[in-house]
Amino acid sequence: MKFKDAISHVIVIASLALTISAARAETPAVQLVGFGDSLMAGYQLAPNESYTAQLEAALKAKGLNVTITNAGVSGDTTSAGLSRVDWSIPDGTQGVIVELGANDALRGISPEQTEKNLDAILSRLKERKIPALLAGILAPPNMGGDYAERFNGLYKRLAEKYQVPLYPFFLDGVVLQKDLQLEDGMHPNAKGVAVMVAHSLPVVENFVRTIVAPQK
Repeated sequence: MKFKDAISHVIVIASLALTISAARAETPAVQLVGFGDSLMAGYQLAPNESYTAQLEAALKAKGLNVTITNAGVSGDTTSAGLSRVDWSIPDGTQGVIVELGANDALRGISPEQTEKNLDAILSRLKERKIPALLAGILAPPNMGGDYAERFNGLYKRLAEKYQVPLYPFFLDGVVLQKDLQLEDGMHPNAKGVAVMVAHSLPVVENFVRTIVAPQK
């Protein structure tokens, strides 16, 4: 009897383990959107080399079932992003990485206008109850100290206002590293994107886990 009881116990445990594994496998992927400009889009890179593609692979390696849609558009300013925020981020999206502002700085657009546009984007996402992670950028040195002072602090202010996580500098680890950039000296190559993913991964992973946690 004891042997039969032991066998029955093993069978029950095995069945339970299979049930849990099946449930995990059937859990739908968390739907994220990378919403930004060429840095998000993967300018001159293969689709599997873009930030969203490499980030998705890195998150899956961490055990997180995610799908990241690339909604990056090369050349987009914050104004252009605002004009397309609703149709670029479909219903059912569970989290958005907002990365915009680099082209504003390159064009010398007023930092106050950039902040106003990003504020409106975050406000719209909040209205739709879609969590956001804000990825910041720094003004180019050639824009001068006054511009940089007005521009660089806007991401922190907005993150605090909307209580969203902030990754302060999207190009961290890539700027001034020629071997990590395309020939234009502005955009990351595939290797550079890998560095961006590695640097931002802890912040993004925490962001995704806050989305997944309520489902437990």
